[in-house]
Amino acid sequence: MLVTLILQGITMITVEKSDPFSSESHRLIEMLSVELAAITGDNGKSNFTVEAMSDDKALWALAKNSHGKAIGCGAIRPLTQNIAELKRMFSDRSVSGIGGALLTFLEKSAKEMGYRELRLGTRHMNYRAVNFYEKNGYIRIENYGPYIGRTEAVCFSKPLR
Repeated sequence: MLVTLILQGITMITVEKSDPFSSESHRLIEMLSVELAAITGDNGKSNFTVEAMSDDKALWALAKNSHGKAIGCGAIRPLTQNIAELKRMFSDRSVSGIGGALLTFLEKSAKEMGYRELRLGTRHMNYRAVNFYEKNGYIRIENYGPYIGRTEAVCFSKPLR
């Protein structure tokens, strides 16, 4: 599957399944880690490894601009048979709509893979992420998995219809 965002007749963003071990993926993961550390004091690497993307029910995606440069990334990985977790969402914000294009791609892909729900965790102080997910129909839920008992964390869920 491929998602392409076209604005005013110009292809701006293309999102597709990609190799999480590629140099482009590594560059974006590192950019995300630096940004998370600056916002929250934690780079977020403790709850994600690229090796987890080798699972058949996992997916790594890259968003690319009209010149083919990787400008965003995101992943889904299994939590249960019916629930996937959204991980490592990142946009370099070089063009508008990267996050939305990635999220659309990952939600459609998760549904096609048989998932019925997406979940994610972030931190309360990551206001940009919290606002983004709420704007895109995610609702706050009780903290799950590694986020249980962590007062700085906030978790979200969205049914896939």
